[in-house]
Amino acid sequence: MKYIDHIADPSRPCAIVAHRGAWHQAPENSLAAIENAIAGGYNIVEVDIRRSADGVLFILHDDTLERMASVDRIPEEMTIAEITSLRLRMADGGPDQPFTTETVPTLEQVLETVRGRIFVDLDIKHLELMSTVAAKVKDMGMEDQVDLKARADTPEALAWLARQSGIDGIPFMGQAFFRADSADQTAETVLSIKPFMCEAKFDRLETLAGQHQRLREAGISLWVNSLDPVSCCGLTDSAALADPDAIWGRMMASGISVIQTDQPAALKAYIEARQR
Repeated sequence: MKYIDHIADPSRPCAIVAHRGAWHQAPENSLAAIENAIAGGYNIVEVDIRRSADGVLFILHDDTLERMASVDRIPEEMTIAEITSLRLRMADGGPDQPFTTETVPTLEQVLETVRGRIFVDLDIKHLELMSTVAAKVKDMGMEDQVDLKARADTPEALAWLARQSGIDGIPFMGQAFFRADSADQTAETVLSIKPFMCEAKFDRLETLAGQHQRLREAGISLWVNSLDPVSCCGLTDSAALADPDAIWGRMMASGISVIQTDQPAALKAYIEARQR
């Protein structure tokens, strides 16, 4: 099934996005973490994309390699051989986590690993690489399995998107911040380009819920993050582990049908329990 078709399916349960893979038993953003996400039965895996000094796209979140590989260097200033020679620390890294045999994967390795197995959210850390990433996706024939994303809630953001070449034919997710005093205008801006999905932030969950129906009628599904560092209004993974009804349940009741989490196993168990 194509990514767009899966997201558009009205009969599916809430989709689970494994943030940087399922990384509790593997280094984040590693091939092992991606394999864990596939084995866990999650719908989407999110990975972070950068480009090496010699032009190779690779997967890493941070601006340096300190947290994940104990090397205080900027990866964009290193060759891909230098980057991939380093071993990654377990889980989310840091000095207390042991080193593993896993190394930083290239985007090409990730796309080959996921082919036909799981959908992929491509988080491009420097958006000027969007056309380059799109070209790699198309070269590997992976257009139906990934998404590209960028802000789509202001005229300036839409003008930037219009200048990007080669991104047509790849599912696009618009990112938007819904505030009570401008939510209708924000929704209209998003609707003008009709992305298949909208990664939403909000001042109150009710603000976003008020826009759900018009977005859904236009074929736009809502994606929200419950990640502790970037969640909105206290709707965090940590809170969800204590009271999933108050967090994930409330999100779903508000029309959110895609949730990105660092606790994919707990979210899956909760969704399955609701279906019984």
